[in-house]
Amino acid sequence: MWYEGARSVAPILLGVVPFGLIFGVTAAASDVPILAAWASSFIIFAGAAQLAVVGILGAGGAAIVAVFTAVVINARHLMYSADMGRYTTDEPLGRKAAMAYVLTDQAYLVTSHRFPDPASTEGFTSFYFGSAVTLWLSWQVATTTGILLGTAIPSSWSLEFAIPLTFLALLILAIKDKPGLVAAAVGGGIALAGVGLPYNLGLLVGALTGIAAGVVAERAIK
Repeated sequence: MWYEGARSVAPILLGVVPFGLIFGVTAAASDVPILAAWASSFIIFAGAAQLAVVGILGAGGAAIVAVFTAVVINARHLMYSADMGRYTTDEPLGRKAAMAYVLTDQAYLVTSHRFPDPASTEGFTSFYFGSAVTLWLSWQVATTTGILLGTAIPSSWSLEFAIPLTFLALLILAIKDKPGLVAAAVGGGIALAGVGLPYNLGLLVGALTGIAAGVVAERAIK
């Protein structure tokens, strides 16, 4: 199952690796100490949050603002972990903690796609770790490479495309039915409309609104 999990997440790495390079280059060009920026890949391990933190601290923002912004951006992981909790009730605390540490959008989505029914959990943990650890290793290599290369990567490569590409691939995986499509459309629209909200709150509002819309749609169809 480890191999199957790693194989399932492999196509998504085409977007994740350039994303990691972008973060590394951005971190190297910022005023944030290189060691701190590099360590964020181990401590935070969340691309969007890392970019936000480096951007805020690099611009002279307060550390508490950077931390709060990262928490808001990663609040969606609460929903992921709540869903995964249905599969891991019998797992020891240490293993649950390890699963929480390597939790990402990509690992959650490929695993939930492979295991849609919590009544059948055989191989769930191994599959999850196969996908999550593969992504963790790839992210560490990519961000470290970006930091080491710094501005040596020419802007003409336009690696920025990797960020929306990565999340677009996740969106396609997540939409399995009509309620899912409604949730994606409503949540995405609200998040887009809330781009100007402080602390990236538009993401959180969009996520919560999308969930509510999906629940309403599911009940209406039933």
